[in-house]
Amino acid sequence: MENLQRIAVLIDADNTQLTKLEAMLYEVSTYGRIVVKKAYGNWKKQTLKNWESEVKRLAIKTEQQFDYISGKNTTDIVMVIDAMDLLHEKMYDAFVLVSSDSDFTPLAIRLRESGAYIIGAGEKKTPEAFKNACDDFILLEYVAQVVSTPTNAASTDEVPIDTASADEVPTDVAPADEVPTDIAPDKMGTSNIEEIHNLLKIASDKYQDDDGFINVAAAGSYIKRVKPDFTPLIYGFSKLPELLKAFPEKYTMTKSKGKGKVNIVAYKCL
Repeated sequence: MENLQRIAVLIDADNTQLTKLEAMLYEVSTYGRIVVKKAYGNWKKQTLKNWESEVKRLAIKTEQQFDYISGKNTTDIVMVIDAMDLLHEKMYDAFVLVSSDSDFTPLAIRLRESGAYIIGAGEKKTPEAFKNACDDFILLEYVAQVVSTPTNAASTDEVPIDTASADEVPTDVAPADEVPTDIAPDKMGTSNIEEIHNLLKIASDKYQDDDGFINVAAAGSYIKRVKPDFTPLIYGFSKLPELLKAFPEKYTMTKSKGKGKVNIVAYKCL
């Protein structure tokens, strides 16, 4: 399922590996727009000491919960209460429960009974009961293999990419055979271009048609959900199709006529 408009992501920090956090958000973004990102834990614990910089960078709201009794974790209860509060707001069409803890099985069942789409995200060790209580379950070991650690690019006066519908792109998109290929290497942002290639691959895996092609506009919309500051200008290109054309060893492209005066540009990963 994809194109969900209001996704709430609730993260059990005690049962989620920090190194998998960004990869998980990349994967969830393929389903649609994330509007709530919350992580729950006792942030005074030494085991969570490295989370601060990452949750700040990823714009995740943290919820502090002290342990009232040593050895007892009350974080789960707070996360359940918050999930039910969000459910009763009747604003969200999907909930993502990020944990490998089977204690969240009843919560997943209850949320699903409400009609919301439920996505679990955890490691392979997650008990079957929790996995089966969800509509979909993301195995973090596998999404982590796709996404490399990004290098943040500075953004100044950037122009957003086209956000046309998933089926069409404007006619001012340069045809594949007219896109320049003599882009200077120093303009291509080689320090972090691999992250964009990874995102283009994720988009392709999720949205490709029967022939293996994916609409460039759909891929661009996905990348913008993951990286709101993305613009091809960082890498020396005015539009996303130009960036794709510059890497013929990675992508093949097609152009076809859409409705009215629009053209459809698509790519396939090689």
